[in-house]
Amino acid sequence: MLLGDFHMHTYYSKDCNVRPEDLVRRAQQVGLTCIAVTDHNSIAGAQAVQRIAPFRVIIAEEIGTLDGEITGLFLKEPVPKGLPPREAVRRVKEQGGLVSIPHPFDRIRRSPMTHAVLKDILPDIDLVEVFNARTTLPSDVARCRAFAEEHALIKSGGSDAHTCYELGGIRIEFPDFDGTPQGFKEAMRHATIRGHLASPFVHVASKYAKWCKKLGLLPRHPETTL
Repeated sequence: MLLGDFHMHTYYSKDCNVRPEDLVRRAQQVGLTCIAVTDHNSIAGAQAVQRIAPFRVIIAEEIGTLDGEITGLFLKEPVPKGLPPREAVRRVKEQGGLVSIPHPFDRIRRSPMTHAVLKDILPDIDLVEVFNARTTLPSDVARCRAFAEEHALIKSGGSDAHTCYELGGIRIEFPDFDGTPQGFKEAMRHATIRGHLASPFVHVASKYAKWCKKLGLLPRHPETTL
């Protein structure tokens, strides 16, 4: 069995200051053996982590569309931000990637997709993030799970870590797979998702990193989009 977390960030994201080396070290400390690095509008962080990690790393990206965010898994090249959701989905699928919906129905965030858009791209959704540790309201977590069950979608989850100590907050136990997107999907049908919601104060760390980068008080990688 593998132990996974399929939503996390590095300093390639505008609101995170975690180095790939530190992410790998923390992932090992909490026992993760398969992760997806999902930086905002970039796969460079995932590639950097994959080069140094002694465990499985899925190249992924949290893509900002014109109407909310989607996550592309098993990507070979980045998908640009600012596309219509259907076009972003098409570009993920063209690469043989999987489409996952991060933190749907989270009323506190500004970036979840509307229900109408979710219904529009429903045939192309591969997984739904039914447990995101940074979701503030437990009732919103319940809505995510209900949506996945209503439409017979595969359940996924992630810590959405923007700091190292958040890793380990979500632990997804699932069978080993052959390394392919379809193999991953099949393995995730048998996943067990455990975890706890993070303190709302973790969002303060993200905002701090974002503003410090904007003001030049913290270093940022040249490929980071602000």
